[in-house]
Amino acid sequence: MITKDMRITEVIHEFPETLEIFMDHGVGCIGCHAAEYETLEEGIALHGIDIDKFVQLLNEKVEVERVNKKE
Repeated sequence: MITKDMRITEVIHEFPETLEIFMDHGVGCIGCHAAEYETLEEGIALHGIDIDKFVQLLNEKVEVERVNKKE
């Protein structure tokens, strides 16, 4: 489960399928040095995106991928 206190790079490395969500929301700081130490909450706030909704989208994406892999 992804939480808002996880570092951005941690999320991308553990759940690469979430990259699409970041890109769809214009969050291109994935390769940025700050992504190494910024939490999702810190990084997403800079983009004016609701963190709770964003985390929900990330977790939904992970769940969909898990279900698809089982089929």
